[in-house]
Amino acid sequence: MVSAAVFTGIGVVAPNGLTAPVWWKATVGGESGIRRVSRFDASGYPARLAGEVPGFDPAEHIPGRLLPQTDHMTRLALAAAQEAFDDADTDPARLPEYAAGVVTASSAGGFEFGQRELEALWSKGGQYVSAYQSFAWFYAVNTGQISIRHGLRGPSGVLVTEQAGGLDAVAQARRRLRGGSRLIVTGGVDGAICPWGWTAQLAGGRLSLADDPAHAYLPFDAAARGYVPGEGGAILILEDAAAARARGARVYGELAGYAATFDAKPGGGRPGGAPALRRAVELALDDAGLAPRDIDVVFADAAAVPDLDRAEAEAITSVFGPRRVPVTAPKTMTGRLYAGGAALDLAAALLSLRDALIPPTVHVTRLADGLELDLVTARPRPHPVRAALVLARGRGGFNAAAVVVAARPHRPAHCPR
Repeated sequence: MVSAAVFTGIGVVAPNGLTAPVWWKATVGGESGIRRVSRFDASGYPARLAGEVPGFDPAEHIPGRLLPQTDHMTRLALAAAQEAFDDADTDPARLPEYAAGVVTASSAGGFEFGQRELEALWSKGGQYVSAYQSFAWFYAVNTGQISIRHGLRGPSGVLVTEQAGGLDAVAQARRRLRGGSRLIVTGGVDGAICPWGWTAQLAGGRLSLADDPAHAYLPFDAAARGYVPGEGGAILILEDAAAARARGARVYGELAGYAATFDAKPGGGRPGGAPALRRAVELALDDAGLAPRDIDVVFADAAAVPDLDRAEAEAITSVFGPRRVPVTAPKTMTGRLYAGGAALDLAAALLSLRDALIPPTVHVTRLADGLELDLVTARPRPHPVRAALVLARGRGGFNAAAVVVAARPHRPAHCPR
């Protein structure tokens, strides 16, 4: 038996709030951060709405020497990591040299930085391309910059599974703790709100083309027609429970269960969609040692693409029964944050445990026919939350499910599989 993995720090950079307290207040208040794109002129594009992190001045959050070598996404990640460390009230410099590491998720890396340097290459020549382009665009750059800034020399890595990445990264962090590490910085921060990134996202065919933020991102709704993209996410401190107890840390909750499955290749004759996602849920519950009746809320992936919504709803109802568990998708206030989305949902689940409050799914007013979900809409729902299930699905067939529970003193975790 090994010690449990517990969350002791939360850092948030989100379209409806910079810092975790500001974001959580806005989230339970139903305040959306989805607006017209401001980071570039999107008037000539078919999609013109996004969730952008408001009021972020990188010079207030990171050293000046890092500004020329970091993409906007990485600056956000560094700010969230610093908040998470401060929230956990821990200094990694006091740990043994190789006791702490970093595992984050990414979907594409520093798109905006890359676009700027490619423009310099095309218009001026190679001598005008920054040497920092060699790594500032890289999908592992957030892990690298966080580890360098905080002197974290333990096991590190990056997971690239699109929207599922935030859960996959946290699960890998738990594996690292089981391997002997004491603390892992984990989660995900993402964002590609620039012309190059925007064109790539439009090519996926799933963006909402609506111009009204109140009607643009409507998962599970009869009017669902795609999602709104966003930037940001959450960085979390995951610690060995025994080590956290020894230093008297405040604990938000425990990562009790996790599982990942993959949709089959279309036309391959193997089940995907709802069966594969359902299997991820069942395996995560088994890993946590819980039954469906023990789950108090489900944080949905909420693609807002009708066939994907239906598959997710079928997976939920097949495990829990029709309308038997509250379901919520607070990402309707931020947009889908790609690798940052599931990490932000994990933060929301942990604060739901703390506050006995389920945040709402704003703007959704009429469930699509045949979806038998108890969707929390319009306003937050006071509700005792002892265990929460977070779902995430990444483009390409990635499914992930994680269970977080209120911390249980001196409870050993299951043996690693």
